Amino acid sequence: MVCIYCGNKTQIINSRLQRRINNTWRRRQCKECEAIFTTIEAPDLLLGIVVAKGKAIEPFSRDNLFLSLYDCLKHRKAAQQDATSLTDTIIGKLYSHIDVGVVSRADIIKTAKLALKRFDKVAEVHYAAFHTIKTAI
Repeated sequence: MVCIYCGNKTQIINSRLQRRINNTWRRRQCKECEAIFTTIEAPDLLLGIVVAKGKAIEPFSRDNLFLSLYDCLKHRKAAQQDATSLTDTIIGKLYSHIDVGVVSRADIIKTAKLALKRFDKVAEVHYAAFHTIKTAI
């Protein structure tokens, strides 16, 4: 990585894994100007693909997940913060469901329902009313 101040190479002087949110925190130091700064590295689900509604595929959208959770949590005072935290938690749990860059819509719904059930039962019922897993018969 290059220095954000002078553009020269940097070295890692400290690194920590953040298990709950699946990120890596790193302290870096520039070899030239000796400036120290912090970076946070996270896996990118935007490259993941969601198999939705039959065989159709679409890119994973963190925003869609956030908005669906926010809609269910509107009755709470801190709905935006709660939806943001739950979105991060659900995405962290989805990494175990990704198979060759693909996660199914059903896995997203199941994971979201479980997280909402543990957090707020009213929100879980609201989410379940609008997000169903359709099975082929």
